[in-house]
Amino acid sequence: MPRLTAALLFLLAACAPATVQRDGFRRDGPIYSNAVLDLSTLNGTWPQTATFAAAGRPACAPGAAQITPGPDGLTLSARLCVNGQDLSLRTPLRITGPGRLTPVKAPAPLDREWWLLWADADLRTLVIGTPDGSFGLVLNRGGPIPWDRLKGARDVLAWNGYDLNRFVQFP
Repeated sequence: MPRLTAALLFLLAACAPATVQRDGFRRDGPIYSNAVLDLSTLNGTWPQTATFAAAGRPACAPGAAQITPGPDGLTLSARLCVNGQDLSLRTPLRITGPGRLTPVKAPAPLDREWWLLWADADLRTLVIGTPDGSFGLVLNRGGPIPWDRLKGARDVLAWNGYDLNRFVQFP
């Protein structure tokens, strides 16, 4: 009987789903971009309000993104704090899907498709993430982010699988 029990336990363990370890800031699972956002309305300066960072990463100052019309769509000039690193870029942004932009040339991890997860109704707050969870950002224009939009941003990030224990809000 002990052999039968051991064999059954072994078979049950073999049927258990594998756990995927991620290096990013979100767990595996669905992620959704904002399909109804008109990307041409993103023009302007977007100060950085929050980011994600691994435990023990040094802090960096909040950055900002400047989005302007370009010859083939949008152009991005930015200095952003991503996982404790200051990253700068100036590049065209390709529209690669509904609510999705990809910098033409950027340092890792900013070199992949950016998904616009959420924008508030008045287009003052943007939440940006990636399917691989390599980074997540909250950008906010028009002064400090109010508590209700910050809560909305955090809720959207959590719903899209981001680990809020690694969420860093700038003062």
